[in-house]
Amino acid sequence: MLRTALRNILTHKARLLMTLLAVMLGVAFVSGSLVFTDTLANAYRNQAAKGYAHVDVEVRAYASGSGENPGLSRKALDEIAGLDGVAEAAGRVYGDASVADKDGKLLGSALFNAGANFAPGKDGQDGLYVFPDGSGPTEAGQVALDKASAARGGYHVGDTVRVATKGPAKTYTLSGIFTTEDSAVADGGSLVLFDTPVAQRLYLKPDRYQTVTVTAAPGASNTELAATIGKLLPDYAEAQTGRQLANQEADLAEADASNLNSMLLAFAAVALVVSVFLIANTFTMLAAQRTRELALLRAVGASRKQVTRSVLAEAMVLGALASVAGLALGVGATVVLRSTSGGLGGEFPDGPVIVTSTTVIVAFAVGVLVTMLAAWMPARRAAKIPPVAAMSSVHLPATTKSLVLRNSLGGLLTLLGVAVSVQGGRAGGSGGGALVGLGAILALVGVMLLIPLLSRPAVAAVRPLLRAVGIEGTLAGQNAVRNPRRTGATASALTIGLTLVTALTVLGVTLGQAVDKMTTDIVKADYMVTAIGGSGLDASAVAALRKAEGVNAVSQEQPASMRLGGSLQPVSGVTPADFQRAIHLTTVSGSLGTLARGQIAVADDIARSNGWKTGDSVPVTYDDAKSGKLTVGAVFERNTVVSPVVVSTDVLEPHEAESVISRIYVKTDGGESAANKRAVVDALAGNPAIEIGDRQDIRAEFGGFINTALNVMYGLLAMSLVIAVLGIVNTLAMSVFERQREIGMLRATGLDRRRVKRMIRLEAVVISVFGAAIGLGLGAFLGWAVGETVASSVPGYALVLPWGRFALFLLLAALVGTLAAMWPARSAARLNMLTAIKNE
Repeated sequence: MLRTALRNILTHKARLLMTLLAVMLGVAFVSGSLVFTDTLANAYRNQAAKGYAHVDVEVRAYASGSGENPGLSRKALDEIAGLDGVAEAAGRVYGDASVADKDGKLLGSALFNAGANFAPGKDGQDGLYVFPDGSGPTEAGQVALDKASAARGGYHVGDTVRVATKGPAKTYTLSGIFTTEDSAVADGGSLVLFDTPVAQRLYLKPDRYQTVTVTAAPGASNTELAATIGKLLPDYAEAQTGRQLANQEADLAEADASNLNSMLLAFAAVALVVSVFLIANTFTMLAAQRTRELALLRAVGASRKQVTRSVLAEAMVLGALASVAGLALGVGATVVLRSTSGGLGGEFPDGPVIVTSTTVIVAFAVGVLVTMLAAWMPARRAAKIPPVAAMSSVHLPATTKSLVLRNSLGGLLTLLGVAVSVQGGRAGGSGGGALVGLGAILALVGVMLLIPLLSRPAVAAVRPLLRAVGIEGTLAGQNAVRNPRRTGATASALTIGLTLVTALTVLGVTLGQAVDKMTTDIVKADYMVTAIGGSGLDASAVAALRKAEGVNAVSQEQPASMRLGGSLQPVSGVTPADFQRAIHLTTVSGSLGTLARGQIAVADDIARSNGWKTGDSVPVTYDDAKSGKLTVGAVFERNTVVSPVVVSTDVLEPHEAESVISRIYVKTDGGESAANKRAVVDALAGNPAIEIGDRQDIRAEFGGFINTALNVMYGLLAMSLVIAVLGIVNTLAMSVFERQREIGMLRATGLDRRRVKRMIRLEAVVISVFGAAIGLGLGAFLGWAVGETVASSVPGYALVLPWGRFALFLLLAALVGTLAAMWPARSAARLNMLTAIKNE
């Protein structure tokens, strides 16, 4: 039976190739995800080890109870340096720093651009940095730059470089270019070194350090040294060995890799689920083609179990081959990602590609088990056919009992899924979301079972259009419903993908429109100024903008938090004078003018939950732990633009260790114009860390995450389409093989090659559009259900059905069918009429 199985694989290798490709894609996603994340985690672990290779012990100061990092004093540094076992101790400070290239554009990845101090030891060198060119900065007007950033900017020692921290950009002389294992540089950012007094003034306080790196004397134990140093430290500081810190940094990188892995595996799961339908369909059709052969095996003594095992053996071999190819493809994808990471805004640390035994085992387990599981039902169905009955028929029809059972179960699951989803939508919240998820699974499974039943009325509805094409259209409609199970299994690939994508599209477009309308209604400013990378702005930017020509209002937003009435609330600190000119909040009660008198404005949902009304005095605890009372001066409608609590910056600043501005809204005379944009740009000229957005950019800022999520889902659609193409090609190719005699008769009675091709193409288009239409309907319903669970928390939420995108999805499905039919249609048209007519 094993030899029979292997012979059948070789006999049907062209048809099984499509199935192999589908399984291979799923395995490639699984193995590629595991290989990529293992490689990423290993690379960052090695990078962390290199970064702390010259650090035996590091002392870190953390924020105290007031929220301020007091740092370590010069006295503490001297005490650490004087301990037995300490060869050298260097105090360090660090923060954000952005470097402009010679055209004024930002160098490096904004998220990882950093600044630090150059801390030379007794020999004049800093062990964390190696200078192949020049030396470290030793005076206020000098900086040093990492080698990669210097190369990108075209800088050489002696050049002038513009560097921005939180204030305006300043010009420095480049004293040296260094290499380092610092993680900021490894991640694609830039690193600027300042003279220590300059760095302390920029990032902390004079004669204070955020960390101290300690080099142990020969023979000293790092662990014991860390314990000894720890006894000298205040309660807001901690001493750890370099190895401990490297492990912590590596663990954080592995956690990020794990999150990425989860997302990639979600893609793999979709690919594998879609592949199951293709595999089951393939083995069902192969079993139908080999009915007489299987019957003969039964007649000469093969048992049902042996026939089943024979088909499963084919699936096992096919799954193993697909696993090998998928594993190789996954490894190859990791290599490609490594080589292109620099063009994606980041850098991939050097290191080998990691293929663990776990990855290999999972790849083979997934490939083989998925293939065998999908082939199990077709194998059982083939084995149940009585030898005599099977030898008298060339078909393997499903029994009436099985079809009734399938349709009944499908109808029950679909109704149950719809009911559970509707209930979840009404319930709302996280509990409602869980119900909608359960209902979605039940409904999707139910619809998959019902697809063969639904195919007949669906094709009947478009049959008039097919008849209008001609006899080939009529034949295509008849062929599409000749085998409902086959049609259903083929259409299922598109149905699954489009159900997911349509649901997310409906939800995304609806949320996006609500957020966009809210943003348009609330933000009246013409421009929004932000710091690239989210590091924040300082008051100098506000002052510069106020002096710009044509600017009539500048409203800053300062994020903070305070405990109001016992609960911690996010706060937007604003400048009352200009706030109402740049931002329009719809007030439920009170007046926003009370902000200028030191009162607060709160969102309506916060006011309701706490029982507050205008004029109430509310107890408050600030970030510095000081307490007081604030009066509610206004209640406004909740939105996503400002925090649920708004207060004047004059109230916040006495309690904030450091004021950081997240956004600056700018209103100009005459609205958006080239001249006004130029005036805003000129006011902030020379600062590479600042980004200036117009109204379109403002809308994208608040709603951009939704478009990003939709683009990810469209990636899922693309993957589903690829597998769907393989399934349709496979189905049509086998259909042509089964209908050779029929096609030969059609050719003999006058149907030319062109019409034969059109018949096959129309059949493919009908199946594809049918599967897509089912997916659109189910996806739109699920999108509505999920949206109902969040509608109460999104102001202005109203269901939007994106008919244009629905039409595009249907056109895409039709294109998929047309492309998939090219090879089978060509094969059918090239059949020799006499040979085909003689075929049985």
